[in-house]
Amino acid sequence: MNKIYYIAKKIHKGKGEDKKVSQPITRIARLSIILAMVINIITLAVVTGFQNKVKDKVIGFGSHATIVKAGENSTFESAPVIYDDSLEAAVKKINGVQNIQPFAYKPALLQSDPDTNFYRVNDIDTFQVQQEIHGIVMKGVNAEYDWSFFKKHIVEGGIPNVQDSIPHNEIIISTQVAKNLNTEIGEFVNVFFVKATPVKLKYKVTGIFKTGLQEFDEQVVIGDIRNVQKLNDWGIQTSIRVADTVNKDGQFIIYADTRGGNGNYRHDWGKGYENAQGFTYCDTKDTTIRLISSDYFTFIDGFGEMNTIPDTAYLKVTVEGNKRYPCYPKETELGQFKKEFLNESGTKFAVNLKGGKRVTFEYIDGKGSHQNYVGGYEVEVNDFAQLSQIAEQIRRTIYFPESGNHTDYRVRTIANDQQEIFIWLDFLNINVVIILVLMLLIGTINMGSGLLVLIITKTHLIGLLKALGTSNWEIRKLFLYQAVFIIFRAVVIGNVVGIGLCLLQEHFTIIPLNPEVYYLDAAPIELNYLHILFLNIGTIVLCTAALIIPSYVVTKISPIKALKFD
Repeated sequence: MNKIYYIAKKIHKGKGEDKKVSQPITRIARLSIILAMVINIITLAVVTGFQNKVKDKVIGFGSHATIVKAGENSTFESAPVIYDDSLEAAVKKINGVQNIQPFAYKPALLQSDPDTNFYRVNDIDTFQVQQEIHGIVMKGVNAEYDWSFFKKHIVEGGIPNVQDSIPHNEIIISTQVAKNLNTEIGEFVNVFFVKATPVKLKYKVTGIFKTGLQEFDEQVVIGDIRNVQKLNDWGIQTSIRVADTVNKDGQFIIYADTRGGNGNYRHDWGKGYENAQGFTYCDTKDTTIRLISSDYFTFIDGFGEMNTIPDTAYLKVTVEGNKRYPCYPKETELGQFKKEFLNESGTKFAVNLKGGKRVTFEYIDGKGSHQNYVGGYEVEVNDFAQLSQIAEQIRRTIYFPESGNHTDYRVRTIANDQQEIFIWLDFLNINVVIILVLMLLIGTINMGSGLLVLIITKTHLIGLLKALGTSNWEIRKLFLYQAVFIIFRAVVIGNVVGIGLCLLQEHFTIIPLNPEVYYLDAAPIELNYLHILFLNIGTIVLCTAALIIPSYVVTKISPIKALKFD
């Protein structure tokens, strides 16, 4: 066995008068190392957990990257792009891409049902009706959407049905929104959408989630993308209508009722696109009128322009009775002819004309081309650390598409969309470094003081060893061994205490947080044992290496004076 190591071990375990002198300072040194380890372990666990939790939650509401139309600065208010399945297939082939899914957003207002409160004022019974209003952004998703994030955070109910062939008015909301609106699972809330003509719809609450990310919890609700596409008036939706009057020649006025696009419409009534919005008509036989509507910017044929995808509508006309008579209505009221509605929706009606003629009209409105448009695409990756490289590959893929799609896209990472949050999270790394350095510095200084006390109390032993021919380095190693014994024991105790406190916080949430400030409702813990291993090795190596300098005092001790020292 190494004799120096043997002597150091004996001295460390032994008892004596000099031990009583050095023990208090070595305890302080040990305590400083324990405290440094505890604080450093907790710091690493909390900061790592905080960064990853916030990143996961921010990404959960969106995605690692989004593909939107070029020139858009906000994902929530992006202009629509034509849905392109070939683009999805090309992006999916990129190494590192986990999933790609379309999305759409629509701002709205949620309104609770009326809450009536009865009370008495001056012996008079009265009441007050109160309704809560909450502003949100509705995110529309389709059957391909990855619900794993929300499934982990749903506290009541389940996800909305976006799988059926027809869209359902179902949404999931956060606990904060549910509380503000006093709404529970299965109840309906009024949703107001801002359009040229405001729209009020009722949506069923199928699930309530809580992520702790209050800023997003209060802002985002999730529903069916088909509803959002239609509410955004993307694409063109056209229909054929019959005016409520006839002209002086006894002819009906047929016109196009078109919405969406850029508002500058062109119509194809069977002879190609033209500016004609309608025409007069009084047929003598059954027929079906077809209308194709689109928009244009400069040229009526749309040559070289990115025009909106057209929509098609039909008008079925059935003529009965004396078919060759003109179309003068038999009965009018306030200048408008009377209609005999043949269905509840009002899309089919008959008009009785003079001379025994009867014309039946049936509207078959266009389904709209809104389903061909999306707000963009969300891209999920396997490794967040590789996000920048994958985003660059996506850019190269979509800028030179194999399909004929000439849409100009822009790729935005979550770090671009939520820049302030990610800069703040990265800044936490500086705080970690400062804390680690300070705590190690304090521990090293205390250990240096402890080592000097050990050397002073063992001056007589130093003189004796020198007299026996032991080199200065061997004697310095003697005290470095003792320092390592103290450091190692302190590191073990610090690990037990630090990891134990982290586990208590992880399982029992001892320290809550204000989600309005910290985006989370509790201090998060993520124990990365590789980080802890490096922390242990670094602490032992750095503290031991730093003690080589104070151990230099041994070389200045004279054997003659040391043997006389009492």
